[in-house]
Amino acid sequence: MKITDVRVRRMTDGGKLKGVASITFDDEFVVHDIKIIEGEKGLFAAMPSRKAGDEGYRDIAHPIKTETRNYIQTEVLTAYENMPEE
Repeated sequence: MKITDVRVRRMTDGGKLKGVASITFDDEFVVHDIKIIEGEKGLFAAMPSRKAGDEGYRDIAHPIKTETRNYIQTEVLTAYENMPEE
């Protein structure tokens, strides 16, 4: 499975949320609402999630393997960092 497209929308409100991405796999399956967040250790990609009552948030879609998570994060952050400044 390969990521064939990454689209990023930059957020300019100055908060921790730096952008929102959509990725397409094999030109056939898309995942929206991957958040690009500025954390204590730098940028990271957070999978789409929703509020789960008092338990906080739960991922709606997420990779099972660490390698896949790293692949997605690398592709999303590379697309974000290569975006032209507005």
